[in-house]
Formats: sequence, C-alpha cells, structure tokens
Amino acid sequence: PRYRPDWDSLDARPLPAWFDRAKVGVFVHWGVFSVPAWGSEWFWWHWQGQHNAAYEQFVRRRFPPGTSYADFAPRFTAYDFQPQQWAELFRQAGARYVVLTTKHHEGFTNWGSPVSWNWNSLDMGPHRDLVGELGQALRERNLRYGLYHSLMEWFNPLYLADKQSGFKTHNFVLKKTMPELYDLVLKYKPDLIWSDGDWEAPDSYWNSTSFLAWLYNDSPVKDTVVVNDRWGSGCSCHHGGFYNCADKYQPGTLPDHKWEMCSSIDRLSWGYRSNMSIGEVMDEASIIEELVQTVSLGGNYLLNVGPTKEGVIVPIFQERLLALGRWLDTNGEAIYETRPWRVQMENSTDTVWYTAKGPVVYAIFLLWPRDNVLKLSSPIPCPATKVTMLEFAGTLEWQESPGKGMLITLPYVLPSPVPPQAGWAVKLEGVK
Repeated sequence: PRYRPDWDSLDARPLPAWFDRAKVGVFVHWGVFSVPAWGSEWFWWHWQGQHNAAYEQFVRRRFPPGTSYADFAPRFTAYDFQPQQWAELFRQAGARYVVLTTKHHEGFTNWGSPVSWNWNSLDMGPHRDLVGELGQALRERNLRYGLYHSLMEWFNPLYLADKQSGFKTHNFVLKKTMPELYDLVLKYKPDLIWSDGDWEAPDSYWNSTSFLAWLYNDSPVKDTVVVNDRWGSGCSCHHGGFYNCADKYQPGTLPDHKWEMCSSIDRLSWGYRSNMSIGEVMDEASIIEELVQTVSLGGNYLLNVGPTKEGVIVPIFQERLLALGRWLDTNGEAIYETRPWRVQMENSTDTVWYTAKGPVVYAIFLLWPRDNVLKLSSPIPCPATKVTMLEFAGTLEWQESPGKGMLITLPYVLPSPVPPQAGWAVKLEGVK
C-alpha cells in the first residue's frame, strides 16, 4: 500500500524487523562543537544564544578577541579520523547499528551539503566527506548505518525569520531542511534517520509527513529505513517509527510501542569535553545495567561517544565500548533478537531481568548472590526443565522453590576482594 502524508497512515507502517533484532547501537556526536570541547555540544547556544557568563569567559580566556563561532570550523580538522578503525571498534563493541550526527543544531554539515555553502566538512575544516567515509567502513562490516539530523539551526537567518513569523513562512524548510534530508537519503541510503531539533514548531511547518510518505513510498530505502519520533512539537512518543520520547528515557514498565534509549558514556555531555573527569564517565556495570533493563523492556540501547576535533575516540570511551563488547560476546544470546517475556523483572528485586527467544527464557542477574543460589520466583519449572549458564559448560542444578519458582545453584566463584563484574545470564529451557 502507498502511505499518505498523514500520521494515521504513516504510523500504520510496520517497523522493519532488523531494528528490533539489533538491540545495540553506537551514537556519535561530532561537529564544530568538538573544537571548543567544553560544556556540551550546545556550546554556541550557551555562549551566544543565552550569553552565559561562564562560556563568554571561556572564549575570552582561550581565543583571540573578536572570535566568532565560525572561526572554530577551520580547527575542526579530523586529522586523525580513521573510519576503518572506528567501524572496527563499533563492531567489537557489539553494535549492530551506528548513528552519526550529519548536522547538529549549529547547522554545520559533516558532508558536502549543496545548501550549506562554506559551512560543511568538504569546504571547511576536514575537507572530507565524513558521513560517506564512515558509512563505507560500516557497510564493509555489515553494520547498519543511521544518520542523525537536526531539523532546526539556532542562528540560521532563514530559520529565525520563519520563527519571527510564528512559523507561517516556510523558507528555511524549503531551502535548507528538506533539500538536505532528501540529499542524505539519495546519497547515503541510510538504514535509519534519527531526527532531532523539532520542538519549536509543529510537524506541518517541517513538512514531516510529506517527507516520510516519500521515504516510505518512493525512496531507495523505502522497505528497510527506520525513523524515530522527533518530527515536530507534540510528535515525540506519539508519531513516527520507534519512540525516543526523551533523552535517556526509561519507561519503567513494558511500553506497547517499540522504543530506544539513548545514553552517553560521558554523563554530562553528548559532544566531547576536554575537561571530562573519570567520575563523570559511566562505568562498565552501569552500561550493562542500562542495556539489560532496556532490552528486557523491549527497547534498543544506543550508547553515545563524542570524538575529539581530530577524530579520536578517546581511550576511556574505547575501553568502555570494548568492555561492553566482551560482555556481549558472552551474553549476547540473551540480548540480540530476543523479545520481552511475560515478566520483565523479578518482583522482589530490580537486579534480575528477563528476555525470551522462542520457548527459551533468559534470566540476567546483575548481582552475584552471596550464597551462590539464584532465587527466581517467576518461572514455573517442570521435571524436564534444563538450566545452563551462558559460556559455562554443563547444566546447573536446580530445585523447586518452596512456594513458587526455582532455586538455581550457580557455579562456584573463587573468593575475591573485588566483586565480579556485573551481569550474567542463565538460560531456562522448559519453563512457563
């Protein structure tokens, strides 16, 4: 069927199956904001939109008098950007898809946009097609490629004029936003479009529904492309493909619509900050806990890194991604291609979460029980029930729990002053 440019029709489109199966993605926030590398990727807005004193002082202290935001672009060099290395790191992290910022609210495009003259990565800074280079490296590894794109631009004169008119005029959308979205789709054939920057104006201003109708009906990716829910004020959590709802969204109970949680290894920013300290970086256990909770509740987990202006993913981010990848090497069977079970978490505790694949149930526990006995009250065993632990040879002994559920005897772990790393999965076959 052809989709009409209205939400009733567009929302009825089935979500391409690859997205729900993938479960794990990596988000990359990279742009001119990586040059001041301070505060956050909203640097320009805090500095010259809000005239925040700390940002004004930062620029005075570090840059020559009269410096403008445009002056940062030549310093966005990407000298050390090696797309093959990035793609390999993301593959080793266990990501099945990667989402790159093609353009943030600052308007600078990481490809040679034909409608962003002299404010793009071919004309300025790197003099490279960053979007294209990363896409090629990811595709060689069979990773899906998503493109983040901000509909608005804080200081674009066309946008400011439309805003002044109460969004009755559409010059910015017709001359900038839409040409860029069509260009990205036709040039790079993305698997996912991660829209943002929509909140100031309704979807009728952005022309969202006609773009999505073209995307679903006639674009080269019409059968495979997935989109999120940020297509105009009031759309979030209501319209689009999968739902983001809000940054770092955690629903708490099982939603009835496919969703994604985006989170950032740097807890305070999405873009790179040169003054980041170790206490502001998510640890491995927190990352695994977020992933497990998200997937158990039917979501996908999109974990963000912000590279430096030279295109380096700093070692602490690499280390966290590789730790996640090692965990998924062992426990990925309980994550990828699973679906929510009838119970998402143990009633008594939020340290045991469930996923399912066909008749098999996985119980993922985040704390190792002191007595080496895992108590599960939700699964109903039968005499033929078989229990194994992922990456551990042999079956585990279990018995019915007095009352209900089961007691599983875990393998003996050597005593250690350091508690073992978070997250293990037992596989339950023959339970209800």
